[in-house]
Amino acid sequence: MQILVTEPLERGGMDLLRQHASVETRKNPTTEELAAIIDDYDALVVRSRTQVTRELLSHCNKLKVVGRAGTGVDNIDVDAATERGIIVVNAPAGNSNAVAEQTIAMILVQARRLYQAISSLKAGRWEKSSLQGFEVKGKVLGLVGLGRIGSLVASKAKGLEMRVIAFDPYTSPERAASSGIELLDLDSVLRQSDFVSVHAPLTSETRRLINAEKLKLMKPTAFIVNCARGGIIDEADLKAALAEKQIAGAALDVFEVEPVTDSELIGLPNLVATPHLGASTIEAQESVSLDVAQSVIDVLEGRLPSSPVNMPYLPPNMAELVMPYVDLAERLGSFFIQWRGSLQGKIEITYEGELIDCDTRVLTAAFIAGLLKSVSDAPINAVNALVYAQQRGLIVSEVRGARSKVPHNVITARFPESEDANIAGTIIQDEPHLIALDSQRLEAVLQGNMLVDVHQDRPGFVGRIGQALGSANINISFAQMSRSSRGGLSIMILGLDDDVPPSLMEPLMQLPGMERLRMVKLPELDGYYGASQG
Repeated sequence: MQILVTEPLERGGMDLLRQHASVETRKNPTTEELAAIIDDYDALVVRSRTQVTRELLSHCNKLKVVGRAGTGVDNIDVDAATERGIIVVNAPAGNSNAVAEQTIAMILVQARRLYQAISSLKAGRWEKSSLQGFEVKGKVLGLVGLGRIGSLVASKAKGLEMRVIAFDPYTSPERAASSGIELLDLDSVLRQSDFVSVHAPLTSETRRLINAEKLKLMKPTAFIVNCARGGIIDEADLKAALAEKQIAGAALDVFEVEPVTDSELIGLPNLVATPHLGASTIEAQESVSLDVAQSVIDVLEGRLPSSPVNMPYLPPNMAELVMPYVDLAERLGSFFIQWRGSLQGKIEITYEGELIDCDTRVLTAAFIAGLLKSVSDAPINAVNALVYAQQRGLIVSEVRGARSKVPHNVITARFPESEDANIAGTIIQDEPHLIALDSQRLEAVLQGNMLVDVHQDRPGFVGRIGQALGSANINISFAQMSRSSRGGLSIMILGLDDDVPPSLMEPLMQLPGMERLRMVKLPELDGYYGASQG
């Protein structure tokens, strides 16, 4: 495995990557330089400077994962990566405490006028009487965003005995109330706060969210802080508000263009500005590098990463349960489409057992990936499968079944428009097993070459197929059969050591009583006794 690192990564992260793969560093390559070499790598690790654009990703046929050593991913075209089946990971937790501490520091610097005090004293002036500040105890802190960092800021602010209110359309009032935080609409937060602190990601919805109209809602004695992402506050509008003293001051650690180019904004006396230092602590940088390195390795070695951006997140205890079923789901999807031979407009996937307590979106995506791989010329995996399903007009639904009615965790999929078009599987002794097909119970390990048919239950039918395969020197590793009734339709699955050539499939399909015959091919399981040797 080949990993390319284009920006500085702490030693711990680099060492971890090198323990698992070959690592090459190219410091800040140009877009053209990166495009020329990117297809040689399985993984790309960046920070904030490298722009991972749609155009760059169009050169990637081998790339499996892009790792961002930091919280945001605004320099990565996540949609383009998703379409190409490339997992994007970041390190959302590694620098959270550092940014939260920076935010509190910015609040205290403004409240106690520390920036002005330090500057005047260094200039030889003793201006104690004119630099009186105020205490933050009892003041109102309004948070725009109540995610991981916003919640940490709230906790630290409450330790300073501040009252905390917040705007976050994606947080429930109950969750906020459990932390002693009142959720309000954005305008109310701006009107009531003595300090406003931004902790939202930069998206199309949040870009210039705080503009001239919103700044006019704030108290003339209020301050605003941004240690999140440049571009959430409209810098031109902020400059005007500060110059006209519509608000008391601002503290910015991030800017829309970095390094910052607006010297007039930086030079305003009521602005405190720092050069994107929120995550610049020894502890945060080491933690971020280790987190992103581990996530990149997890992807390359076939595990679910701890911080996926374009896949559902699973906590470690849940990932341990779900991971074997990701492989099962993909094998079931692949078997189903090879057996049915065509797609329908809708598919319904049901989960039973302990799986009903899990976030099963990754399982659904894996099933759809298996379903679509053989009918698409695009590289499809669990990352982009649902995107392609939507493009094909395939309607996918999930159903929660029972926990206690089944002895195992079971995944069942069906085309609801066809009565008996269904498939079910589970994990038995750590192996993916088919346990039902087209409403008939039967059992087979989902691996290798399988000849599957529906035939009329007649004496001698199975023997004729066995004789034809034997004459072609094709060995049968296992046989499983099920029938709807004596003399009725029977399903048979034969595990084979070799593929059945088209020249043999045709005469087999002409056997009296044969209703349908398909060759199903799945990846072989490592070490499985039935796997062909070659």
